[in-house]
Amino acid sequence: MKHNILVIGGTGKTGHRVAETLTKQGHSVRIGSRKNNPAFDWEDPSTFSQALKGMDRAYIVYYPDLAVPGAKEAITKLTEVALKEGLEKVVLLSGKGEREAEVCEEIVANSGLNYSIVRASWFNQNFSEGAFLDFILAGHVALPMPEAEIPFVDADDIADVVSKVLVDDKYNGQTITVTGPRKMTFEEVVKAMAEGIGKEVRYQPISIEEFKEGMKAAGLPGSYVWLFGYLFKEVLGNADNQVVSHDIEEVLGRKATDFKEYVAKTVDTGVWNQAVATSL
Repeated sequence: MKHNILVIGGTGKTGHRVAETLTKQGHSVRIGSRKNNPAFDWEDPSTFSQALKGMDRAYIVYYPDLAVPGAKEAITKLTEVALKEGLEKVVLLSGKGEREAEVCEEIVANSGLNYSIVRASWFNQNFSEGAFLDFILAGHVALPMPEAEIPFVDADDIADVVSKVLVDDKYNGQTITVTGPRKMTFEEVVKAMAEGIGKEVRYQPISIEEFKEGMKAAGLPGSYVWLFGYLFKEVLGNADNQVVSHDIEEVLGRKATDFKEYVAKTVDTGVWNQAVATSL
């Protein structure tokens, strides 16, 4: 059966991958973004109804993170509008080990909608499409929590899981936890990237406060500084976030992407060979 599906955050790390996969499968995909028509804007709930109108299902990605103030209210409003517009099902992208995100999960679970929750560990793509790319380009990765062992997950794997559970009602009411196949420290992932790229990239452990001060000095907004401080201290410091899950293998029938596989395919894109950005 083909569906009309709203992909909120359809230009983001997982969203554009989900949109591409669903489109290839023959579903009718609407991108939920401020620039799309109809527009979708988390900061303007009046846009929710038009974006959801005519949709059967929706993939929900809250930007910048479910932990930030206002997320609970926005998710509550969205699910209310989705129920009113007659959606059959929603899939929420959540964060593994995030207590605040679990509150939003409960809102979705109690909304009256069919749903699945996809809880993700930290993304591999943070090093190639996100906040840490400039560090790799500069050859100097200064990050806190050197002792944290993180089962980094690949965005392609997340998207494949989301795309499947969105259209397969067998997963209704389930929480799927997506991680990579092994735990790695920041020092280990930086070493793997350096070897794959073929250039020196050093890891320097710093305190969370030093990291936050560096972000402030770079001119990043206070909300961004707070969020990353929270993600390092509360999320990476949470023992639950350092547990490997095998849900990807159970849902997709294949193993999760190893970090070295991610490095190899990213090297081929050339993204790590560009000039260092001037913003940092």
